[in-house]
Amino acid sequence: MVTCLGDALFPDVGVATVRLLRRLGVAVDFPPAQTCCGQPHFNSGFPGDARDLARHTIAAFDNGQAVVTPAGSCAAMVKLEYPELFHDDPAGHARAADLAGRTHELSDFLVNVLRVEDVGARFEGKVTYHMACHLRSLGLFSEPERLLRQVRGLEYVPLERADECCGFGGSFAVRFPGISGAMVNDKVAFIEKTGAAAVVATDAGCLMNIAGCLRRRGSRVRALHLAQVLEPT
Repeated sequence: MVTCLGDALFPDVGVATVRLLRRLGVAVDFPPAQTCCGQPHFNSGFPGDARDLARHTIAAFDNGQAVVTPAGSCAAMVKLEYPELFHDDPAGHARAADLAGRTHELSDFLVNVLRVEDVGARFEGKVTYHMACHLRSLGLFSEPERLLRQVRGLEYVPLERADECCGFGGSFAVRFPGISGAMVNDKVAFIEKTGAAAVVATDAGCLMNIAGCLRRRGSRVRALHLAQVLEPT
């Protein structure tokens, strides 16, 4: 599941994810019918529209296979919200629950399904890590960090208040730009304080927000997705 932001703005992340999975012996299929998972509609208070997109997504991935996505926010939407969208529809709930059980954020799939922490990656430089909010809701507190610590040549530097939101929050950044801007400036100040050459995250929304702030500050710190470190393109 490449996700909307991945498809439109971060295609290299999708490519890196596929290359990594294939290198680890996973056969990767890409259902061409996939579209938005419906999270923007759900977060904006339009459950009916979100339910329509959920039905489409469930049909697109109705193949019994594990679904891997390089975005914790989309994984959380499918795993946590899809079943609730169909709480009054037993048949729809069953299909939603089936997809939820097969869906994994990338680091979750690597560490908890494949049981791999050392993926054979090499990345030279000092790196810090920002925890995307939705990883907490998925209970994924250590998986990305465990993967990063096994990368050869990588010097891992813990980020102060790493689990605080970067301020993106989907439409939150549009509705409350002042608050969002203050939050991301705080986040970037902590990132720069580490002295790292790159900050790694697991969600395109976080990367877009943090990278934009870094550019506006004239910072040389790069914002990279975890997949780009584990499988450089």
